Amino acid sequence: MEILLTHREASLNPSSKELAEVIISRIGLEPRKKGSTDKMYAILLALYERSKVAGRDKKPEAALMTVEEMAIYSGISRQTMYSYLERWLILDFIIKTSYIKDGKVIVGYKLNGPTIDSAFEKTVQKINSNLIVTQNYIKELQRIVKNEKISKSASKPQEKSIKETKTEDKQIKEINIEEKEEKGIIQAPIDRPLE
Repeated sequence: MEILLTHREASLNPSSKELAEVIISRIGLEPRKKGSTDKMYAILLALYERSKVAGRDKKPEAALMTVEEMAIYSGISRQTMYSYLERWLILDFIIKTSYIKDGKVIVGYKLNGPTIDSAFEKTVQKINSNLIVTQNYIKELQRIVKNEKISKSASKPQEKSIKETKTEDKQIKEINIEEKEEKGIIQAPIDRPLE
């Protein structure tokens, strides 16, 4: 899942077109390739209008918009529209649904709520959920880093004490040899001068 949020601002007295463009841009539904369509906002406005009609006339199928219709509104091919739809669906801004009309099954997409605001609430929940999971990962990372540091610092003194122990053992052996030499119990090695 890739969510790309931008910081685009609307002008002082924006039109519905401009505000729809800003919304589409801010939640990452704008095309990312240069030279692509700049009419994605039209889908948002059309979905909203259809949703209002469906609520007013109590015909839920009126809120539905097919991929072909979306492609016409945005000025792109149907196949390209399918790739853009993936981002709309990831954000839970729209949902895929189907209705039976005149004996035919119509498959399409509609806002994930009766208004743009309620559909956007689903998007906010999705983004917040992602951020909460990320926050949990951050807490876990801090815990792991702390534990790794503790285990490293705990293992270093042990290694030091092993080296110190070996040095002490060597010194004790040398002292014991010197004491025995002084008492005449053992003879000093040839390469070691007598004191």
